[in-house]
Amino acid sequence: MRNETATHDLTVIGGGLAGINAAIAAARLGSTVALVNNRPVLGGNSSSEVRVWVVGATGHGKNHYAREGGIMGELLVENQYRNPDGNPYYWDTVVLDAVRAEPNITLYLNTDVREVEAEGPEDERRITSVTGWMMGSERRIRFESALYLDCTGDGLIGALAGARHRIGRESREEYGEPWAPETADDITLGSTLLFYTKDVGHPVKYVPPAFAKDITTTSIPERRIIKAGDNGCAYWWIEFGGELDTVHDNERIRDELWSVIYGIWDHIKNSGRFDAETMTLEWVGSVPGKREYRRFLGDHVLTQHDIIGQTEFADRVAFGGWSIDLHPPQGMYATEAGAKQRYADGTYHIPYRCLYSVNTANLLFAGRDISASHVAFGSTRVMATCATLGQAAGTAAALCAAHGVSPREVDVAELQRTLLREDASVLGLAADDPADLARTARAGASSELAALSVETPAERWPLTADAGLLLPVDPSLTGLSLLVDAEADTELVVELFDPELGQNYVPRKLVGTATVPVPAGSKQWVDTGLDWTPDTPRNAFVVVRADPDLALYASDAPTPGMLSFTRVPLRPQDEAPQLLREWSDAGLLRRSYCLRTGPTRAYAPGKAVDGYARPHGGPHMWVSSPGDDAPWLRLDWPEPVEIGRIELLLDDDVNEDLINLHHHRTPFDTLPTLLRDYRIESLGDDGSWQRVAGGTDNRRRRLVHTTPGPLRTSALRVVAEATNGAPSAHVVAVRAYRPEQGA
Repeated sequence: MRNETATHDLTVIGGGLAGINAAIAAARLGSTVALVNNRPVLGGNSSSEVRVWVVGATGHGKNHYAREGGIMGELLVENQYRNPDGNPYYWDTVVLDAVRAEPNITLYLNTDVREVEAEGPEDERRITSVTGWMMGSERRIRFESALYLDCTGDGLIGALAGARHRIGRESREEYGEPWAPETADDITLGSTLLFYTKDVGHPVKYVPPAFAKDITTTSIPERRIIKAGDNGCAYWWIEFGGELDTVHDNERIRDELWSVIYGIWDHIKNSGRFDAETMTLEWVGSVPGKREYRRFLGDHVLTQHDIIGQTEFADRVAFGGWSIDLHPPQGMYATEAGAKQRYADGTYHIPYRCLYSVNTANLLFAGRDISASHVAFGSTRVMATCATLGQAAGTAAALCAAHGVSPREVDVAELQRTLLREDASVLGLAADDPADLARTARAGASSELAALSVETPAERWPLTADAGLLLPVDPSLTGLSLLVDAEADTELVVELFDPELGQNYVPRKLVGTATVPVPAGSKQWVDTGLDWTPDTPRNAFVVVRADPDLALYASDAPTPGMLSFTRVPLRPQDEAPQLLREWSDAGLLRRSYCLRTGPTRAYAPGKAVDGYARPHGGPHMWVSSPGDDAPWLRLDWPEPVEIGRIELLLDDDVNEDLINLHHHRTPFDTLPTLLRDYRIESLGDDGSWQRVAGGTDNRRRRLVHTTPGPLRTSALRVVAEATNGAPSAHVVAVRAYRPEQGA
């Protein structure tokens, strides 16, 4: 056995996606980081040991332009390229590669931290060290840092340090949350084990173990969906332990979950009700995926009101969008539905004050243990959201280390500026980075998408239900015409709505209505007569009312910044109204209704330097005209500037719902909207363009180029030589920094 001491700027305990993102974020900002994980692989519940799919703000596609950015976005885009079929072992390697790429991270796998030294009175605690045991290596390691991040999920480190926390459900009276119980209790969400099956092509018998449960004696066959071909998270409802202690009763919970899994497989193989003769079990989990345990208390506790009301916090550092998703305490044995869900009208903000301890001065946290009520936790707990919280907490920790301040003393404006510079998941804030020279440049381009026109019909779309279309309004919406079939003389009824919040893609505030006579006939261009000039650029949501005599046309050509919807009924168990559930893109993903509009500036070159790096009330990117065979975007300064670093943010289509495992298969390995081949040029004194940097076969969003030496120029140009399939060049942002800045 060996005793060791490891000293770093900060120590991150927990190697799930929250801890990984925290460690990478801090390391990229110059901090030395110990990343300590008690399992042999990284990824937490998403790893090959547990195999829970990574979901987040997209809500399986219900929210739009909501896929996480920053480090989590990098992982999802890279996994899509390497692992489009969702192999859990390939996902492990994507995550491990990302950590090992950072020289400032020292990774400690198989290291279980169970000792914490802390000092100070109850309301002013401070951690001085934590100690872990590296299993298999007989190394007892003491980790000393100025700052500690508890990304363990269960919150053990903070609890041992004396950080205030809660377990269970708050009473309805405490925060006035409609979904909270009348009386507080210690009920939590339960834990889950998953299993994979395989068709081997020949008959396979199955003899159940003695501990397999006869599930016909339970409510499971009647209340839950069982299919022979389903795998993994399709069986998310195999859940148990909500009425127990999900940590201290972990072994009992695992055994009960095992008994049900092997009982379900017995039911599938031997009941005669399923076509499963050639199927076998390929993998069964042995590490329960926990959903809930401790939740720390910070300077703010996120509540149901913050999520449903989409509170615009001044200290926002991340966003979520998964439904408030609470499960019955009895889990798989419950007679009610396996989940109760409620969506906001769009994504919501998470404040920095939820990420540090109210009483432990050098403790931050990220993941499912942040400062949130049980009800709010029902949304923030999903892993892609946890990852964005990790990047925010890791960034804050790096700033603490750099400035010698506590988490509570961090300059929030600097934190947000740093997060935006690192392309993190912050909504509705424009970057205000004084180091970015592009902010003072004038943008120009070879062309721009100057009008919305979709005129290639691929499918007739009968108006058996209301149709919806979302499109940017910048500065005005004029001349909106739709391609329509009419079986008989009738009227086309359209309504124009303002989604109100920039992150919402639903009809909220009625602006105007138009009723247009339509004679019988096919493929008629009908002018809706809608005309709207809002105070500021934003999106419009146009509703086309159902009419059995009318049909629109859908095109297979996606249009950046435009979405098409159909209205669907809510399920019996859904609360109403719930606009996000009512407006679906089923059958319309990556498609557009055929339409024409007047001119727009929504895709002007200036959008690449407006400070926004995500869609928010509009696409916020330059898009070239589809007919431009040699598109370019340029920045001009009134006087020459000296540049040492150039960054491009490209369009990785954050409306595309990427996932790490097997929920669905996205039909392309590289996002078509990304530039594939490009070059960056500077304008020389003689008026000629000189190549500075470039790339080929690109598959990434954020591209960073450091010049060999100081580059003095009055103009830069990005030349798009090829995309990965999109008909136009898309550039979200161009940034330029002086030498030694912006790193």
